[in-house]
Amino acid sequence: MKRGTIALEDTGPFDLQSTLESGQSYLWWREDGNDFQDESVFGGNNWYLTTTRERKTPAVIRVRQYDGQLEWESTIDATPILERRLRLTDDLNAIRQKTPTDPLIDTAFEQYWGMRIVRDPPFPSLISFICSAQMHVSRIHEMQQSLREAYGTPVSFHNETYYAYPTPEQLADATEVELRDLSLGYRAPYVKRTAEMVAEGTTPNEAREYPYEDAREHLTQFVGVGDKVADCVLLFALDFLEAVPLDTWIRKTIAEYYPDCDRGNYNETSAAIRERLGPEFAGYTQTYLFHYLRHAGEEAPVGPIQ
Repeated sequence: MKRGTIALEDTGPFDLQSTLESGQSYLWWREDGNDFQDESVFGGNNWYLTTTRERKTPAVIRVRQYDGQLEWESTIDATPILERRLRLTDDLNAIRQKTPTDPLIDTAFEQYWGMRIVRDPPFPSLISFICSAQMHVSRIHEMQQSLREAYGTPVSFHNETYYAYPTPEQLADATEVELRDLSLGYRAPYVKRTAEMVAEGTTPNEAREYPYEDAREHLTQFVGVGDKVADCVLLFALDFLEAVPLDTWIRKTIAEYYPDCDRGNYNETSAAIRERLGPEFAGYTQTYLFHYLRHAGEEAPVGPIQ
């Protein structure tokens, strides 16, 4: 067993809890089982776990934020993986300087300052967002755990057995009936066919080679992937920090606060809201707004922002 720490004074502001419980990723879980619960039960020093295949043997990583640092445990050196997955080298202050200011954006950044965009492995990110359609975040998370336990490689850690996220080949071998039995419903054939496509050599990683709009188009070739899911994968796995997934929450945000950005179709509305939120890092701004508005309730500003 290896243990280590990462000094957060070297990374700039960082908030592990907000980063991992803001709907960006369904590939981490809280050790106490209170993932995505009401904010009143959130705590700031929870242990989180994930698995990685970034070495020859799958491994578990356990991490928490405590006393100005990240503490981690794993069977491998987790520091470089955490730095990459949690984007600890992002200059958050510089990003904030390149985003616009208005009452809503200012409040969102202030409330959750230190939240980073995740950089998840592309294939698990793709599958998890295919599963996300019309689902609450806790159910999406449960689906990914079910896929791990049914098809993933067992990993021993702390005298417990965990499961790595399934490879494309492992998921491709699943039957549609088996996937439906895991409560994937109509998403089951989407997950199976997409896993088959990746196992056969068509990968989401190829999107990195294209400009943003073309990258989004590339991802929509996968079964069950529309523009919104493609934008999620681009933002949370493939480093397209300008991507703004137009999900229900962001469409409500546009309708209430930025109605002039609603152009009646995905592509034009996407372009307009990206410009409004600061085109280079619009995905960062969107994520702060998403997380804030999901928890703000009556505290949120009301009405269009000029």
